Amino acid sequence: MSDLLRLATAGDVDDGKSTLVGRLLYDTKSVLADQLDAVTADSALSTPDLALLVDGLRSEREQGITIDVAYRYFATPRRSFVLADTPGHVQYTRNTVTGASTAQLAILLVDARKGIRGQTRRHAAVLALLGVRHLVLAVNKIDLVGYDESTFTVMAKQFAAHAAGLGYPRDAVTAIPISALRGDNVVDRGGRTSWYTGPTLLEHLESVHTAPDPDQTPLRFPVQYVIRPRSAGCPDYRGYAGQVAAGVVRCGDEVAVLPSGLRTTVAGIDTPDGRLVEAPAGQSVTLLLEHDLDVSRGDMITAADAPPALTDEFDATLCWLGDRPLRRGTRLLVKHGTRTIPAIAQELLVRLDEQALSLCGQPGELVLNDIGLVRLRTAEHVPIDDYDTSRATGSFIVIDPADGSTLAAGLVGADLPIQ
Repeated sequence: MSDLLRLATAGDVDDGKSTLVGRLLYDTKSVLADQLDAVTADSALSTPDLALLVDGLRSEREQGITIDVAYRYFATPRRSFVLADTPGHVQYTRNTVTGASTAQLAILLVDARKGIRGQTRRHAAVLALLGVRHLVLAVNKIDLVGYDESTFTVMAKQFAAHAAGLGYPRDAVTAIPISALRGDNVVDRGGRTSWYTGPTLLEHLESVHTAPDPDQTPLRFPVQYVIRPRSAGCPDYRGYAGQVAAGVVRCGDEVAVLPSGLRTTVAGIDTPDGRLVEAPAGQSVTLLLEHDLDVSRGDMITAADAPPALTDEFDATLCWLGDRPLRRGTRLLVKHGTRTIPAIAQELLVRLDEQALSLCGQPGELVLNDIGLVRLRTAEHVPIDDYDTSRATGSFIVIDPADGSTLAAGLVGADLPIQ
């Protein structure tokens, strides 16, 4: 087994996320000697502060908190890992959305002394909304409650009930008592939790089943750039550069170009290293088409027999990240793929109360960190998929037309995580 697992950490501030990540890196021997020396020199303690392996920004080191998403890569003989360490502060929920957007598993940390709190429930709701399939509840600082079994058991039961309300099956949620500072049950098993018979965190990460489902998603290729060389050697060359967002593109495939709907055939797939016969999702390529069509940046090349919906009105779940509230009639910009289109919030349908796991119909507004279902109307027709069908083409961001700031992360047609 040598596959890749994408994971993210989440939880409230000061619950020990960065220390946990540092512990994973340190105990799996994924830290270079010069990095460890630098962290040891910066640490106020006699032993290295492992959180500094992750908290790289100067402001983070001064404040002792994480305010940005830090990505770390490590590997064991059984699996490779890409880990996103996300912030805990409420005002940085947008960073949590970013870090968890591609994760297959999330580690939710809680302080054993404080229990399950509002931010824990909020993060769990966001993770459920983003389709993160596996959750680990890491009850951290178990050493500070004397390795008490009952404390862990109560928190594990509380979180399991909350996760079930968000639609997680029982086998998708695992609770582990840990001490990130001392290393108990992170990589090595702690002898002070003899009552715990489950896996260590690393054992679980190495063994959790995350085999991707068969890729049934049709081709989606947002055009990033049109290549028209001016050299005399290739006067007729016209290529369409971008990244395959979903599906697989092959030479000879019949495709449609949206929004025009014109059809043609893929004549070639170019890369800097030469021509390909096919390219999977995630690969950046330049497509050559059989016919000379009017294709520009922002258009989408799709499978001809399974194009996305082309619409100027759709319902989407928004995780509101802006400081000013969203109200009916608010004018916005929607960035979907490589297109940015003016839009308006036509109606606010439902707001999620992630603490009580209930829905509030017809809310007057969405404020910072609210999650709600909104009907949007765009100035142009947009080719979209449901988020459940394709993460890449079923998601978008909402931008403030006044200053260009990000206001929301949007998921097309996503069901709110309430069972």
